[in-house]
Amino acid sequence: MSTTPSPAQRPWALATLLLTTGSVGWWGAMALITERIASLLDPNHIIACDVNPLVSCGTVMTTWQASLLGFPNPLLGVAGFVAPMAVGLALLAGARFARWFWIALLVGISGAWVFCQWLAVQAISDIGVLCPYCMVVWAAVIPMFWGTSLWMLARGLLSRPGGRAQTLGVALLPYAWLPALANVVVIVGAILLAFPTLLTSLV
Repeated sequence: MSTTPSPAQRPWALATLLLTTGSVGWWGAMALITERIASLLDPNHIIACDVNPLVSCGTVMTTWQASLLGFPNPLLGVAGFVAPMAVGLALLAGARFARWFWIALLVGISGAWVFCQWLAVQAISDIGVLCPYCMVVWAAVIPMFWGTSLWMLARGLLSRPGGRAQTLGVALLPYAWLPALANVVVIVGAILLAFPTLLTSLV
């Protein structure tokens, strides 16, 4: 008997989420790396996401937070976002993964989510400058984290199958967009409070 799930059993929504958010995040990270290399090669290069003193990738690139591990943070994204994209494609093709694999994937995604939240706090409260491409990466990681977490909870991958936690996950999964939206709203609200002149500066 084949162990390949039928098309109706495949997690199309999760696969699409991982593939889409992974692609968007990878694009944002690659754009940052491309701009950083261009600015190193040409000191007169005008970085595409340098809009004004409040919105400037170039300014953020020069901070210690932008190279927390000793190399540019976007390198982590360029390498890391390949994983969810690959998993998304594999799921669409009918692949199945062991529980340990899903937990490893969630650990990686959770690490990315925590890192993005920390970078958002640093940009808003310490650096005082916003990086558009960085925010693209944040916007990709947030739904990826919440969607994957609740899907795994609903599938019994984070607790005893058939237990209360899985029942809760099944009930919450259709509303996975709510915590993701709330996460984004909190960040946007913090940005507007910290940069009251932001909107007028973009006009």
